[in-house]
Amino acid sequence: MYSKFIKRILDIIGAVLGLILTLPVLLTVSILLVIVNNGCPFFFQYRPGKNGKIFRIIKFKTMSDKRDENGKLLPDSERIHSIGRFIRSVSVDELPQMINVLLGNMSFIGPRPLLQEYLSLYDPAQARRHDVKPGITGWAQINGRNTISWEQKFEYDVWYVDNINLKLDIKIICMTIQKIVTRYGIDSDENTTMIPFDVYYRQSKSVL
Repeated sequence: MYSKFIKRILDIIGAVLGLILTLPVLLTVSILLVIVNNGCPFFFQYRPGKNGKIFRIIKFKTMSDKRDENGKLLPDSERIHSIGRFIRSVSVDELPQMINVLLGNMSFIGPRPLLQEYLSLYDPAQARRHDVKPGITGWAQINGRNTISWEQKFEYDVWYVDNINLKLDIKIICMTIQKIVTRYGIDSDENTTMIPFDVYYRQSKSVL
């Protein structure tokens, strides 16, 4: 009952209120990023949602499009600007995803939507993370984020799928807010870049 109906109602109410309350922040950040990025303040990318259905996620664009002499994008560390780094550190870059929540592509709570290139790499157990809508925050995010292994991340995601309930969602929301306010683990996570799952997958297979 909760996961099928009540959760969606709470998502809609939360997204509407969230967009209204954070409108001044959204507008201010958008203007700053238009100036810094010399263009669109938003970053769009296709990600797999519930049942692997592809949707377009929206985030604030925290990196420039700087390229080398061959036209290849520079490493992330060289493209992220000071404003983008600050926006990430306070998790403001995730706010536009409330639009995805309102549209029904995402939920506030759920496994983070990863790249669609990873879809063919999941084993049956890992693929179960797509049994629910992806979230802005989730069980894996409050339990290590970028500092845990891919296996642990997927285990947390699937555990959430099997244990989804209102009490758990409230706990995740409260812990997410606490981490953002106290910045506990935020700075270390932002400075920790996980190896892409496709690279990790190939490396693990080569070892075997």
